[in-house]
Amino acid sequence: MPIQKNDVVSLQYEMFDTNNQLLDKTEEDIVYLHGGYDGIFPLVEEALHGKNVGDVVDVTLEPDDAFGEQDEDLIRIEDLEAFPVEVEVGMMFEADDEFGDSLVYRVTEIADGKAVVDGNHPLSGMRLRFKATVNDIRPATKEEIEHGHAHGEHGHHH
Repeated sequence: MPIQKNDVVSLQYEMFDTNNQLLDKTEEDIVYLHGGYDGIFPLVEEALHGKNVGDVVDVTLEPDDAFGEQDEDLIRIEDLEAFPVEVEVGMMFEADDEFGDSLVYRVTEIADGKAVVDGNHPLSGMRLRFKATVNDIRPATKEEIEHGHAHGEHGHHH
């Protein structure tokens, strides 16, 4: 039965950069509610619509279709004294931006007593290739549709 609105879809995916380097892949199926619930990139969801179990989609995503463009305002330089722990490149921490929204920042550089922190997604600004294989399709429950996301096989799942 092909994927339609309000179906719960299970899939495996691989994500590649423009040099065809593997950036990410699923170890276990990801499960999402199909039909505009923001459970997956809209272009990928569009490509999956009408597909069946076993079908493969291969979609190229521009930055705006995936993790967005790099936002220079999300890159900050902070004094190392401002951190409660010893900081290393690659560390991630949560902090509020100027609007009070919580963002995850990544330490990208340390020099001269300062750390460069970046609140952009690590894959922002990149064109990506998203390749997915459909493993299962089932109708969503009434509760899943009301909540706008798929639940796990043992009840609630966020």
